[in-house]
Formats: sequence, structure tokens, C-alpha cells
Amino acid sequence: MRSVRVILLAVTAGAILTASGFAQEVVVPGPSFEDLLSLERVNSQRISPDGKSIVYTVRTTDWDKNRYDTEIWLARDAEDPLQLTNTKDGNSTRPRWSPDGEWIAFLSKRGDKTQIYLIRAGGGEAWALTEAKEDASGFAWAPDGRSIAFWMTDPESEEDEQRVKKYGSFAVEDAEYRQRHLWLVTLPDISGSVEAERLTEGDDFTVSSFAWSPDGARIALARQPDPLINTRMHADIWMLDVATREMTPLVTEPGSETNPMWSPDGQWLAYQSSGPDIGSAFFKNGFLFKIPADGGTPIRLAADLDEDPNLIDWNSGGIYLGVRQRTKRQIYRVDPNSGRATPFVTSPDNVWSVHFSADGEMMALRSQTPTTVAEVYRSSVASYDPVRVTNMSVQIANWKLGTSEVIEWTSADGTRIEGVLHKPNDFDSSVKYPLFVVIHGGPTGVDYPIAVTGSVYPIHQWLAKGALVLRPNYRGSAGYGEAFRSLNVGNLGVGDMWDVMSGVDHLVSRGMVDTTRMAAMGWSQGGYISAFLTTNTNRFAAISVGAGISNWVTYYVNTDIHPFTRQYLRATPWDDPAIYAKTSPMTNITHATTPTLIQHGEFDRRVPIPNAYELYQGLRDMGVESKLIVYKGFGHGITKPKERLAAIWHNWQWFAKPIWNEEVTVPVDVTEQERN
Repeated sequence: MRSVRVILLAVTAGAILTASGFAQEVVVPGPSFEDLLSLERVNSQRISPDGKSIVYTVRTTDWDKNRYDTEIWLARDAEDPLQLTNTKDGNSTRPRWSPDGEWIAFLSKRGDKTQIYLIRAGGGEAWALTEAKEDASGFAWAPDGRSIAFWMTDPESEEDEQRVKKYGSFAVEDAEYRQRHLWLVTLPDISGSVEAERLTEGDDFTVSSFAWSPDGARIALARQPDPLINTRMHADIWMLDVATREMTPLVTEPGSETNPMWSPDGQWLAYQSSGPDIGSAFFKNGFLFKIPADGGTPIRLAADLDEDPNLIDWNSGGIYLGVRQRTKRQIYRVDPNSGRATPFVTSPDNVWSVHFSADGEMMALRSQTPTTVAEVYRSSVASYDPVRVTNMSVQIANWKLGTSEVIEWTSADGTRIEGVLHKPNDFDSSVKYPLFVVIHGGPTGVDYPIAVTGSVYPIHQWLAKGALVLRPNYRGSAGYGEAFRSLNVGNLGVGDMWDVMSGVDHLVSRGMVDTTRMAAMGWSQGGYISAFLTTNTNRFAAISVGAGISNWVTYYVNTDIHPFTRQYLRATPWDDPAIYAKTSPMTNITHATTPTLIQHGEFDRRVPIPNAYELYQGLRDMGVESKLIVYKGFGHGITKPKERLAAIWHNWQWFAKPIWNEEVTVPVDVTEQERN
């Protein structure tokens, strides 16, 4: 059996046919596809209670086993980081310090189920704390460090087991689920697994998030009717007495209330809310509230903030939020008394996460600049001066990745749109370049200046070959306020196309683009916009549609998030078929002429694969050059390195002829030495 690492040694070359008919080697410029997919990435940084050490995870690529491996690393003050776990055929994730800083708990699957493991901060062997019957998931230490609360899905009932034995497997839609509840495990005096105690139970709710009170006597939790994705809009905040197991409601307003977080003195609880208008929750701002822990009237906080508040922490310094601001992600601090939100950490450009020491005086951040990959930093809170803990960017130090900058233009209806323009390293303003338009998903995603992209589109290789890449933040993107996110409501596809094409026209007007060599592509919502471009314009030489929506009626009846369509189109197909026709790529399939590649996961629930088959068949009926590639066993994303490599190659190959006039064959041959 060939290893994929061996195959990848050949990925820098493809075969093309010259005019004489002989095969000629073509080199893919820039970093190899394998190198991009093999980049190690940091995540989940947590600072120790005393602020002197940081644990974090590093994800690596295992080509031989076609998987990504995540392990835990530890960086002590003034020492080089060291790897703390090494999990055979599994991952170690979600590291959490014990309150005294002596232990690190984490999740790992080293048998049939994921369990909570413990390892001393000083090193040594990890051991399983739990023997859960189902996978243990989110967990949190009790403030006294003597126990841990965690989520676990209820085991399959005896009745369900008997049903399968008698009738085999079948499922009733929206009725086949098992609730998720809280359990408690107490640490033993010596290492070894212990039996967990149930904290919550009931067939009428599932626990979605929770937080210990500072004194450990209570747990605030968010609960919803069931674990199905569409019932999250009905989550409420309840209070659990740990000793008696009694539960009482705290916040039961219409809409979703979730992510409870205690004030340091235990007198208040902060939480996020969708507000009562759950029919617009996908594109309107959420709310931040605080409420007395013993009950009372909720008080709104951060009302001056025109973006979704992502609640991170509440400590002695205030309440901390993660907030998108145009092409940056920053940390804001909210005064719990006045409710006013102000910027707290605004650099590096994108602060993905932050975690604070027990006294709130030190913090660990995971941040990124336009010229680096994400790194872990340490800083004091009082005098922000981040010191880099990791050195992940050394991996790209010698790569020629092009440059990126934020540009702005005016759309067809006068709306100002931003986007990220990538240029080759040797950009020449007197040259007209091929243009690749790469459209993000969401629609509330956002693109930002970045050193390395992680998509299935070979952006850096196109830059190295001599092209421009535009990544537009079309209407609906996050970071630009609620009004901007609402601009494509009832106007999906149409308004998005205005934004994309006006961005293209802006670059053309600057004399930068060879208009005979333009391409467009995107995944998910970006795939939908790409499909809309396929059937509504002939200005592109080729298009690639990744997991895209082709017909809103088809999408509505198949997806796992039906409310998404009802909210953005403001109707069901039966209420307003005209809006579904106006915004569906298939409506204008008879106008399609652009060669189109379609990529889709076989088991995609978010954008089910009937969308791909419908577009493919329509293009074939119209005689349009098209290809559908189905990635077997995958859902909405391609999550294994070999198939991600294939998807990148499929895009490189698809655009080679119309943009570069090259016939590319995806390489598969290996040498005898490599084969062995």
C-alpha cells in the first residue's frame, strides 16, 4: 500500500502536453501543497493560576494514517516549551489547570471512549480519571480542585437496544437523540479511575454550557429542550445546587440564553442572549446581560457595541469579550457597573482567544499578524506587552507567500465593501494579472490579511505563478455591524454578486487585471455565491463551487438548519416561491456558460449533496463543461489531509487550462524507492 507521504513527494510536478505532443514536467511554484497542509498549528492556550506557565495544544499532520494529531505542550516561565502528551492513534485536547496549578486535566480517547485524564504539571505519566460509558466532553474543575464536572451523553437505553435487535436500524427525523447531562467525578487519593455521579437528569432537556460558582456550591447552566441544532434558540439559564441536585430557573426569556459566567464575588451572572427576535438571530447582534445570581431583573451590558459579543471571562479587571472589528478580531473590556465596552487588546491584528490567571493579572493570548501564523503570547494585564511563547512562524520563514492588504470599493447600490487583495511578491503595477476571486463562507464569515490560508484553494501557488487573489467581505460579513450583516436578507446572491463583481471592476479600473483570465470559487456560502455567478454572469473563465447551495427550495427541505433559510429569505418556499426563485442559482441555469467544477462531501448535512447533483445535471443539460467530485465519507468540510490534498489538486487542475493554458494531470506515480 502506498503511503500518502510518498505520493506527496511528487506533488510539485504535473504533466502537461506541449504542442509537439510530448509530455513536459510543470513545476507548481511556491510552497508545496504538502508543506501547506503539514503546517503545525497552536490552539487552546491556558495560563496557570499563578500566571507563570502556559499549556497549549499543537496540531500536526500524520500522512501515513491520514489524520491530524493534537497533543499538549507546556511552556514554563523562561524555559523552552516541551511536549507533555504523546497519544498513540488519538488526540489529547482541552487542557485545563487545577486551581492549585499542580495538575492538568485533558480529554483523550485511548480506548473505546473519550475520558478525562490527569497529568502532573511537573510531568510524568497521564492516567484516566473517568470510566465514562459514553464520551466525556466539556469539563470544568470545581473551585476547590477536589472534583470535576463534565458533560456526557446519556447511554443508549435498553428499549433502543431491543428495538435494533428486533427491527434493525431506522430513525425518526427530529426524534432520534439522547440528552446530554452533567456528571461529577471526585479525585481519588491516589491515581486511578473513579465512578462518576450524575448531577442532572431528565428527558426534557440537554445541558449546553455550564459554570461553577466561585464557592463551588452552585453550577449555572444553559439547558435546551434537546441537543438538536435548531432548538438552541430555546436555551434558558438554570441554577443547580450541587449538594441537593435541585434545579431552579434563573432566566427563561424568549430566545436563547447561554454561556453563563460568574462575577468574582459570586453575586452576579453574565450571559449571552439572542434577544426575543429569534426569527432574525442569524444576522442580528446578540446581547450581553448580567443578572443577580439569586434572581432578579436582567441588566443589559455593552449596549454601545455594534457587533456580536463573545463572552470570554469575568474577573477582577472586568468582563472580557471577543469582538470582530472589520478585518480584525479584538478583545474588549466591559465595566460591569456602567456596562460600557471599550477596546482592551487591539494587537496583534487578530486575537483569537485569551485566558487569564487566577488573580486576573496575567494572560495568555493566541494571536496572529498578517505576516505570521497564530502564536501563543504572554502578557501582564496592567501593562500590555505581549511576549511570544511559541515560534510556529519559523515554518514559513523562507516561503514566498505574496503580500496581502485591505482594499475598499463601492458596490452597485452604493454600499462600501472591503476585501483582502493578495499580490505576488514581485508585483508590477504595469502588468495585467490573472485574477482569482476566493469567496468566504458564512455568510457571517470574514476574510482578513493573512500569511497562510488554510482552504482547499491553492492561493499561494497561484500568487507564485503570477496572479492576483481577491477575497471580498461581501454584505453579511461579520465585523461591520448589524446593518451590514442584514443587507443580504431577502437579497441573497443578488446583493452578494453586486459586491463581488464591483470588486472585480474596481481592480479592472486600476489596470491590474487581465479580464480574459478571471476565476471565482468558494466553499459553503462562498460556494453558493460561486454557483450564483455561474448562472448569472459569463465574465469568468472558470468557476469552482465547493459545498454550495444551488436551489434554496432543495436546500431548505434537506438542511439541518431550516431556520437559516426562513430568516434570510423571510419566508418558506410555500409562502413566497418568488424570493426562492430570485435567489437560487438554478433559476438561470439556461444562461450558464462558464466551465464549473463542483466539490461536495458525501454526507454533508449543512448543505446536503442534492444541491451538487442538481447544479451538475443542469449544467450538463445546458452543455456546459462541468465536473462533480464527491469526497467519500465527509460532511460539510474535508477533515483529513489526503482528501484535502486531492481537493487542492482538483482546483489547481481545473483552472490550469482556462487561466494558464496548461493541461495538468494530477501526479500519482512514485519511484520504487518511495514505494518501499
